[in-house]
Amino acid sequence: MDKLIAILFVIYMGTPTMGQQFITVQQAGFIRNGQPYRFLGANFWYGLNLASNGPGGNRPRLLRELDRLQALGIDNLRIMGGSEGPDGAPWRMAPALQPAPGQYNEGLWDALDFLLAEMAKREMVAVICLSNFWPWSGGMAQYVAWAEGSDIPYPPPAEGGNWLSYMRYSARFYKNKTALAAYFSHLGKLINRTNAYSGIPYKEDPAIMAWQLANEPRGMFSARKYRKWIRESARFIKKLDPNHLVSVGSEGNTQVPTGNHFKRDHRFPEVDYTTIHIWIQNWQWYDPQEPEKTYDKALGKAKDYINRHLRFAEKLNKPMVLEEFGIARDYGSHSDTASIVWRDRYYQDIFNTVFQLAKEGRPMAGCNFWAWGGEGRPRAPLAVWQPGDDFIGDPPHELQGWYSVYEKDVSTLDIIKKYATQMRLGLQD
Repeated sequence: MDKLIAILFVIYMGTPTMGQQFITVQQAGFIRNGQPYRFLGANFWYGLNLASNGPGGNRPRLLRELDRLQALGIDNLRIMGGSEGPDGAPWRMAPALQPAPGQYNEGLWDALDFLLAEMAKREMVAVICLSNFWPWSGGMAQYVAWAEGSDIPYPPPAEGGNWLSYMRYSARFYKNKTALAAYFSHLGKLINRTNAYSGIPYKEDPAIMAWQLANEPRGMFSARKYRKWIRESARFIKKLDPNHLVSVGSEGNTQVPTGNHFKRDHRFPEVDYTTIHIWIQNWQWYDPQEPEKTYDKALGKAKDYINRHLRFAEKLNKPMVLEEFGIARDYGSHSDTASIVWRDRYYQDIFNTVFQLAKEGRPMAGCNFWAWGGEGRPRAPLAVWQPGDDFIGDPPHELQGWYSVYEKDVSTLDIIKKYATQMRLGLQD
């Protein structure tokens, strides 16, 4: 009854987003409501589950987190719009939106509706990630497992897990017609959905900035099939929904060969903007145990990574977003009480780099830090997430407390707020 009343209210009174317009791309920049749009945003991947009225959900906390982010000046959230696999599967978001092929948890559809409606009230926009190369939401590997009837060779923290074996398995997705069909089926169901709270079809909702093909897809040994998937997926989305932007979710050209090629991966006209991710510790540029020795060199490599990809973005005449970066608390501690001097320095340096490039008129359009932990806390430092634990910024397959930014990290929040304000106010000093 409450949803019916809400829909009737929409019909007679209009919606919170009726004054908003879709974000578009013009001259290698984003436009929102007729003005250039540059942003400092956050990764909030677990918003889908936190918004649930069922297991794992906590709507009062969700509203508090959205209010905190809004107070910081953040209006761009990267969230998951898909999670796959049986809820008992290890190291992944649970419960899953799609626990079996074509079968859905209706409570999580309701949760996504609620999340988007609440974001719209705060004039926030979502980048909705549609799948995942990594196992923490099921993603491509789960589609392969369903299609083949095979077992996923999980990477660490699985005992004896091997990253290369896992990546080769996940990349079989691009060649498997059954797996691809299941993915496209999910896209169609999601994009054609109507929000039960706002009454707005997703394809007509300005609270959505972009559909993103997947989180960190890698071509591995299937580069041609990988790029065919990019092209066909982007075209499929645009045919269903010409209103919203499309992005790949790419890390860029990492120093380890992954089958990716930044310029080729983003050249398709249906792909509206480019993305990169930077992980100075994961890529062994930075050692949190020896920050004095490794930080400056790592920062230099991070800036070079940004600039190299920005030159490609300029050639493509498309905006670029640094949509993932993060750093551990001081000396690699996973405790929420550990100091954050080096993290604050890194956030300051990266935000300032993004800000200065945007100020110069380059197509550096925004960044999303990884990740918002808010008031959630790990069950214990270095714990692996289990159902019933708080959702924080660290995905279930990672040691909890690694990269999360908490609501009490006042010095970090001050830096975030400073640069969110500068980006939002037209890059004024």
